[in-house]
Amino acid sequence: MTTIQKGKRSRLARPICAFSLVEVMISMGILGICFVSLYTGLSSGVQVIQVARENLRATQIMVERMETIRLNSWEQVISGTNLPTAFTENFYPPGVTSKGITYYGTLAVTNFPFSPNYKDDMRQVIIRVSWTNFGAPHTREMRTFVARNGMQNYIF
Repeated sequence: MTTIQKGKRSRLARPICAFSLVEVMISMGILGICFVSLYTGLSSGVQVIQVARENLRATQIMVERMETIRLNSWEQVISGTNLPTAFTENFYPPGVTSKGITYYGTLAVTNFPFSPNYKDDMRQVIIRVSWTNFGAPHTREMRTFVARNGMQNYIF
């Protein structure tokens, strides 16, 4: 066998290195689905973080109101003169120059919902916060009890 014959044989034995049109179209379709999935996951992740921030801010507002109620005396709690029944708070997310999201809150002091012998010495406090974002209304609620001989007696 001569060297020329070896060269011919190696040229004939080489594999074909091109892709067909069908293979290219299928791979581009798979690649397109991957990119769409990636960007959908990123956008939904950002939206989940935004909703978590809004929930955290609503919880902060409710805890702040609850702590001010716990510092009031028993007479202030049952009279309700210095406790606003409706209030608004704003949330300024990072990068937003406008007023952001407005939270609307209500505060209600009601009688103790159960009927033990000490029910006249207790009140139930309900704080509700609602806001609208992404076109959907959101509401959070927090409840607690205040007693005549509670924490406020240790502070004053």
